[in-house]
Amino acid sequence: MNNRQRIMAALNYQPYDRLPILHFGFWGETLQKWIDEGHLKAEEAQGWGDGNPVDAVLSAKLGFDSNYYSAFHPNTGLIPTFETRIVKEFADGTQHVMNFYGVVELHSPGAGSIPAEIDHLFKGRMEWEDLYLPKLQFDTDRVMKSQMRVNDTTMQFDKGGMEFLQKDDRDYMYGIHCGSLYGTIRNYIGIENLCYLVADDEELLEEVINVNAELCYQAVKTTLETGAKFDFGHFWEDICYKNGPLVTPSFFMEKVGPHYKRITDLLKSYDINIVSLDCDGMIDALIPTWFENGVNTMFPIEVGTWDANIAPWRAKYGKELRGVGGMNKVVFAHDRAAIDAEIERLRPLIELGGFIPCPDHRIAPDAEFDNVRYYCDRLRDMF
Repeated sequence: MNNRQRIMAALNYQPYDRLPILHFGFWGETLQKWIDEGHLKAEEAQGWGDGNPVDAVLSAKLGFDSNYYSAFHPNTGLIPTFETRIVKEFADGTQHVMNFYGVVELHSPGAGSIPAEIDHLFKGRMEWEDLYLPKLQFDTDRVMKSQMRVNDTTMQFDKGGMEFLQKDDRDYMYGIHCGSLYGTIRNYIGIENLCYLVADDEELLEEVINVNAELCYQAVKTTLETGAKFDFGHFWEDICYKNGPLVTPSFFMEKVGPHYKRITDLLKSYDINIVSLDCDGMIDALIPTWFENGVNTMFPIEVGTWDANIAPWRAKYGKELRGVGGMNKVVFAHDRAAIDAEIERLRPLIELGGFIPCPDHRIAPDAEFDNVRYYCDRLRDMF
């Protein structure tokens, strides 16, 4: 069996010759550390991105079969984006920087965490109609001028990409990214402002959701109509934290749920039966919206302090609920005994079927190169 066949078999409860060994990419600092330690050459890591040729080389060197997050991304963002610029500078080197979402962030020298948000261009209906709505209109260039990256090939979609993906005999798993129905809205409105907007102007927020969702739908539809073939659909959200969602589950079900259903129904009409969604944090309260509206694979199942795993979800939702992830990546910073213990924790989850372990986010800078290699070797030997 090839890697694509293994992944599809595992997710569809079919026999496979061995477990696929998957990852979810790396922090840039991780790759630099491994270069400094002599495990990688600088040219081996230069230009790394999910699913691109560099990613394929790194996967093989570490012992992974592939990066699960390998997908074609039609452009469902702001076009054009806002100009990134320094708004204000301070004597200690701190800066207020406007990012491409129109959000002013606090950038501090040496800081490695997500920057604090200081201000937002989005204030209400006037800014929505004048600044954002014009940037969220669909045209086919969002698909045809997007770049696709797969294994050892990088190409523009309209210059061979669609023909490349029409092959039935490929040995790599490749998905279509369906955008984000709420997470990107949070990115330019801000968490706090978005929470207020639900109460202060629900009509405006519903309009923003509908416009964004229509853009995602048209991008997916146009991509699929080219004849390109994909193994799975994939959404990104990141709208939960350690104690639960950053949106009221009832509001999310009512206002966003139908848009998932519309897109997942479209995917199914093209025989795409695996639809995954990337959301960190404690996602339990939002799973009903996703699951009832056609999303059937949770990713990356961040273990966190809340000890997430697929077993209770499987017990509640049945075998139609699948998963990729759930491997606590922090053990890469420890020792082989910790890795062995983590694999033993994963064993009964693997045996449930419909689940493929994968580090539960990017492999962090504290990860030891040899520990990652050991993990891959042990999984391959044991499963």
